[in-house]
Amino acid sequence: MARTRTVTGAGIIATVALVLLFGNQPFVEWVSRHTSSDSAWGWFLRVLTWPRWAFGPVDGSSGAMRRLLADDLRALLLVLFVALILGVVSKAVTGGAGGFLLGWSALIFGSALAAFITAFIISDPTFVGALQAAAAGSAYGLFVGWVVGALTGTAKGAGS
Repeated sequence: MARTRTVTGAGIIATVALVLLFGNQPFVEWVSRHTSSDSAWGWFLRVLTWPRWAFGPVDGSSGAMRRLLADDLRALLLVLFVALILGVVSKAVTGGAGGFLLGWSALIFGSALAAFITAFIISDPTFVGALQAAAAGSAYGLFVGWVVGALTGTAKGAGS
């Protein structure tokens, strides 16, 4: 009996892959050194690195430690929120266009919520700063979420 990917599983796998492949510290540093935000490709690569995570802070300051905690927690919460959204809503979706829109919107909402929550961990947090972080998170979901949407759209629904 062949196993089929579910909408939820495909979306979670895609999200984890995006975070692990494009949010890791070596890739983020490479993008910032070798691309320009003035070009379309450079801008897209910088958006792609948004859920950055690392194993250690850039220096020993408390601000760097808070930034590390916020970035790493944001990446984890992104995956958790996407999984939660897909898990709750995917039972009504059987794949196709509905799965595509579900996966795409799950990344938009999940990344915005993860950014908003973790914005309060950094030094001197403000409500406006949290809203700006959520806007950056939703931009990540808007321009990268089609990857998750494509994989959830090709997966079999829970009811199939």
